[in-house]
Amino acid sequence: MTESNVNEGSNMNEGPNEQHGTPPHHPVIEAILLMATEPVPASAIAEALDEPASEVEDAMAELADFYDRSGRGFALRHSGGGWRLQTRPEHAEALGEWVVSGQNAKLSRAAMETLAVVAYLQPVTRTRVSAVRGVKVDAVMRTLESRGLVEPVESDQPGQAYGTTSLFLERLGIDSLDELPDLAPHLPDALDLEAELARLDPVHENGPDGPDAETTDVVDTAEALDGAEAFEGEGADGE
Repeated sequence: MTESNVNEGSNMNEGPNEQHGTPPHHPVIEAILLMATEPVPASAIAEALDEPASEVEDAMAELADFYDRSGRGFALRHSGGGWRLQTRPEHAEALGEWVVSGQNAKLSRAAMETLAVVAYLQPVTRTRVSAVRGVKVDAVMRTLESRGLVEPVESDQPGQAYGTTSLFLERLGIDSLDELPDLAPHLPDALDLEAELARLDPVHENGPDGPDAETTDVVDTAEALDGAEAFEGEGADGE
């Protein structure tokens, strides 16, 4: 049998590739797991790969065992109805120190935009932030909250509202929100923006955070933070 025939005959049930150190059929599975923000069911991966769910389930178990045997700093575990990559408990102390130290990474563009929306519209819910940006912001909001830049605040509006923290002010080098730079001339102010969102939102009468609220890409609010370069040096990661 030629080498090409051997390659053509390989399938999801092959063992680890000794030459490369990883199972040959797993790169795309690893890519999906790295992109996922929640546990991924084997059935969802099987659909993406057009493979039987049982074979994908076996492949996930093989990957999990491979990571354990090779001493990786992360593990693949089944929880919450699906598979997810997670750090190992023995590294918790080092990871905690790394997170608290600020990580020396820059905020992503998505994080800057989200932070700008919270800064100018606070108190504001995730749903309203999503409406302004036109995309889901759950992951970015978790990042900003873990960095101490935003936090839950009390509000009369439905849903959990968020606002910026004292660390946010410190990083910008200002003492209060009143010192935030004015919105650029071509952008609507906060009240006008809320009015526009209300006009575009068909369920606004039932509250700004109705489950079917329409998301609208209104403006690129990150442009309003003229002093945001402070974050470039201080660090915080994004999505």
